[in-house]
Amino acid sequence: MATANSAFESREPVTPKMSRWAAGLCFEDISQDAVYQAKRFLLDSLGCALGGYRQHDVKIALAVLNEIAGRGPATIIGSGKKVDLVSAALANALMIRCMDYNDIYWRQDPSHPSDIFPAALACCERANSGGKELIVGLVLGHEFEMRFCEAAFPGIRERGWHHATLTAFVSPIVAGRVLHLGWEQIQHAIGISASRHCTLGAVTAGKLTMMKNSVDPMATQSGVLAALLAEKGYTGPEHVVDGKEGLVHCFGPEWRLTCLTDGLGSSWRITQCGMKAFPSEALTHTPVSALLDLVKTNDLKPDQVVNIQIRSLGRAADILSDPSKYDPRSKETADHSLPYVIAAALVDRQVTPKQFTMERIMDPEVRAQLKKVQVIADPEIEKVFPALQRAIVNITTVDGRSFTTQLDFPKGDPRNPLTDQEVEEKFSALADGVLSKGAQKKVKDMIWGLETLDSVGSLMALPKSNVRRKPSAARSKAGTEEAEQQEAVLVS
Repeated sequence: MATANSAFESREPVTPKMSRWAAGLCFEDISQDAVYQAKRFLLDSLGCALGGYRQHDVKIALAVLNEIAGRGPATIIGSGKKVDLVSAALANALMIRCMDYNDIYWRQDPSHPSDIFPAALACCERANSGGKELIVGLVLGHEFEMRFCEAAFPGIRERGWHHATLTAFVSPIVAGRVLHLGWEQIQHAIGISASRHCTLGAVTAGKLTMMKNSVDPMATQSGVLAALLAEKGYTGPEHVVDGKEGLVHCFGPEWRLTCLTDGLGSSWRITQCGMKAFPSEALTHTPVSALLDLVKTNDLKPDQVVNIQIRSLGRAADILSDPSKYDPRSKETADHSLPYVIAAALVDRQVTPKQFTMERIMDPEVRAQLKKVQVIADPEIEKVFPALQRAIVNITTVDGRSFTTQLDFPKGDPRNPLTDQEVEEKFSALADGVLSKGAQKKVKDMIWGLETLDSVGSLMALPKSNVRRKPSAARSKAGTEEAEQQEAVLVS
C-alpha cells in the first residue's frame, strides 16, 4: 500500500478506467450465461422484495417515505406508488435486503450485489428503458461489487467496517450508466457517493437492530442521488479509491486494485455469485445444510440430541456465536445467530422465513436447543476459506452415538446452485399473500423474457399487492371507504 503523498499522485486514479468501461458497456457485450444469471437473480430479488414488503421495518420505512418522498417516475414494489428515484431505490432495496434472503458473494469481503438492483430499476424507469438496458445495470452492479470484495486483504469487514461501504462505490456506477451519463459524470458520481458513505461494522456486531438490513439500501440510495447530482454538473473527488485519504489510504493495509479492472468484459462476475437457500447470514448456510442432512438421514429428534458441535471459521464463532446470539430476541439477531438457526433446524427440519417470527424465536422447544450448540473456530477451516466455506458438524445423542459430516459449500453456491424450478418456488413462497397466482406467473414470464421487454415500467407495474384485507365492521363509514380504496379481496 502506498503511504507517501508522491505515491498517491504518481499514477492515474482507478475510477476513470472503471467509469469509461461502465459508460461504454452494451447489452451485446454481455455473455448469454451472464444474461441468464441476471434474470435468475432478478426473479429471486423480486421474490425477496415481496416477502420484505410485509416486514415490520419496511412498514416503518414506507410510512416515513409516504411523508417525505416526492412524486416521480419510479415504482415502489408492493404498493405500486410512483415516487422519486432516490426514495424508490431506498424502499425497494430495503425490501430485497430485510429478510437476509437475497444473493451472497464472499471473497475477502461479503456482499449482496442484488441490493443495488433497485438503482437500475428506478433509473431505467426514469430513462424509459427496456429489458436490455436493465440487464446491463444488473450485470454491472454484480461486476464491480464483487470485484471490490476481492480487492482488500483482509476484507474491510475484518477491519471493523461494513461492506455497505463498498456498495456506495458501486451503486453510482450502475445509476450513472443506466441514466446514460458520460464517463466523467459517472466518475464524479462515484466520488460524491463514496466520499460520504462509510459504514461501521457495529451494525452486524453483538445485538443486532433494523440497521443491519438498512445500511446497504442506504448506500444504494446514495448512489442514485450521486448520479442525479453528477448529471446536473455536481463534482466529486476522482481519487476517492486510491488517492490521498481515499479508500486505500484510510482502509489499509493491503489493496490489489488490479482486481477492479483486470479482464473487464472477458468474464462476468454475476455467473460466480451465490443465491441463498436460507434467510440467514451466509456463514450459517453450510452448517445448517450439514445439520439437516444428519438429522434427516438418521431421523434424529431434538430430545435425542445432547450436543451439537460446529467447527467453522473464527468469524462464525466471533460474530455469529457471541453471548447475544444464544439469547436472540429479534429477527435481526436470530438470523445472524448460528446457535439459533441450528436449533430451529433441529426442531423444525427446515429454515425458512417461518422460523424468524417472534413467536418461533421465543418458542420454548427451540430455545431449549440453543445451549446444546457449541461453535469452535477451526484454524484448518480458516486456511481453505474463501475457496471453500467448510463446516464440520458433529451430533452427540443421549445414548452415546455420534454423527459427523463435513460440507465444503452450501446449497445455493455456484457449485451447487438452486435450479430454475427452485428459484421459482422460492419466489412463489415469498410472493404468496402479496400477489395472486396469476400475477406471479406474469412476473415470472416477463423476467424470463426480459431482453424482449420494451419498458421496465411495465415490469414494475406487476409486483403490486393484490391481496387485501376486508375492512372490519367496527370501522367508521369514512374509515371504511378510505380503507377500501387501499384494500380489497385477492384477485386471480
